[in-house]
Amino acid sequence: MHKEHVYLGLGSNLGESEETLHRAFDAINNIEDTRLLRKSSLYSSTPMGPQDQPDYVNAVCLIETALKPHSLLKQLQAIELAYGRERKGERWGPRTLDLDILLYGAESVATTDLIIPHSGMSQREFVLVPLFEIAPNMIMPDGKPIAQWVANCTLDGLRRLRTSN
Repeated sequence: MHKEHVYLGLGSNLGESEETLHRAFDAINNIEDTRLLRKSSLYSSTPMGPQDQPDYVNAVCLIETALKPHSLLKQLQAIELAYGRERKGERWGPRTLDLDILLYGAESVATTDLIIPHSGMSQREFVLVPLFEIAPNMIMPDGKPIAQWVANCTLDGLRRLRTSN
């Protein structure tokens, strides 16, 4: 059975966000035919959209999975729901848990419910810095090293949290 390396982004800014992300790593590791290989530190970041919401806690992890992209998406959405995620259509609004597929091997997907590589990844320091932490030699989809992408980030409002894993 072929397994693909997949990078996921995690975020939360409602409830006990740090605890939620630690538990989300465990939940991801328990997805059928999926194994958590590596996880970044947790990072605090200012919200992207409306500023009248708490800061986010973000992380990135690397998994190995036999699931196809849309099957994996369904499993991730089930985990989000288990943590109280409400999909109200509000872009960049507060959330208990947000799980995004950033990269799925070398595959590209463009459907109404899933875009891989993740479309906003190149401008998001809260994705790129933790991704760089666990994959510092990665070559990004545009052929450039991740270090070059990170060098173009502002890093404003991003800080690594000192928490135990």
